[in-house]
Amino acid sequence: MEGAKPCPNPTSAAVKLSLTEGELFEDITLYRTCKKLLRYLKGTIREGIHLTPTSELTLKAYSDADWASCVDDRRSTGGYLVFLGGNPISSSAKKQHVVARSSTESEFRALENAAAELMWIQSLLQELHVPVLHSTVIWVDNQSATALAANPVFHARSKHIEIDLHFVRDQIVNKKLAVHYVPAHDQAADVLTKALTT
Repeated sequence: MEGAKPCPNPTSAAVKLSLTEGELFEDITLYRTCKKLLRYLKGTIREGIHLTPTSELTLKAYSDADWASCVDDRRSTGGYLVFLGGNPISSSAKKQHVVARSSTESEFRALENAAAELMWIQSLLQELHVPVLHSTVIWVDNQSATALAANPVFHARSKHIEIDLHFVRDQIVNKKLAVHYVPAHDQAADVLTKALTT
């Protein structure tokens, strides 16, 4: 693979893999060779996570979800990326455990997972006597999920995610957390939930 042409992406954004649809590979070892991944690694060998010194210790997170992204069971993929100062310190990307009935629901479940991780990190920093100067912000690219977090009135359509709502709103009321909208093109967690174009 030394002479292989570098590739800007590890996967194609146009291809959706399925357990039941599509043609099977005649030679499954061809898929297992992962040549595209090796080409991607060759093209991004100088890329990495850069940690830089910072004087302002603030926590912020980006959470995102790709609604009904699995073509087999229509479960969403959710993810979050947590920063301390300007440095990424925690991330997660996984399929959600239940089928979301709307993009708002899947986004809010991803938001709740990010909030739980932030609460754990805040507790760890407190134990280490590291002061977090400002309230923690979670950036979400779904305006309905942002509004749902801010609105203290429960609706029948949000009853199925009521526990997640209570958890997030308690953190907001106690000034431990703030939820703000960020446009999709500035969403840092987007890369964790779906294959993207270059």
